[in-house]
Amino acid sequence: MNRLIPFALVSLLFVAAPGRAQSAATSLPDWDHLSPSQRELLISPIRDRWNASPEARERMLGHAGRWKSMTPQQRMQARRGVERWQGMSPEERTQAHDAFQRFRQLPPDQRKALREKVRAMTPEQRREWLRSLGTPAGRG
Repeated sequence: MNRLIPFALVSLLFVAAPGRAQSAATSLPDWDHLSPSQRELLISPIRDRWNASPEARERMLGHAGRWKSMTPQQRMQARRGVERWQGMSPEERTQAHDAFQRFRQLPPDQRKALREKVRAMTPEQRREWLRSLGTPAGRG
């Protein structure tokens, strides 16, 4: 399963201080002022994944680069997408993956037209459209 590296780091920060996520976010220092043990807590899971999966290193680095270039709104959408993906059954994941592959095979002009059509829809219209297609996103 693909996860975004910075999302994992932020998640670990909140796990390190359970029950205090909101106040911890406003009271913890910036990176340069974290203690060595706090830095290690944040970095060690990523180091472990990096060392355990040499074949995934390029993908992990690509994800980190894309994350850094995202706007806050794009990051929020990415987090929601990860949460939706994690909530899907294996069958729903397969259906979503297949739908994505079909979308990628469309000619660029048709992909653009479909994107514009979806963006023009209200959230309710989009949900109804997804339901009509029988997609996992339309069921929730």
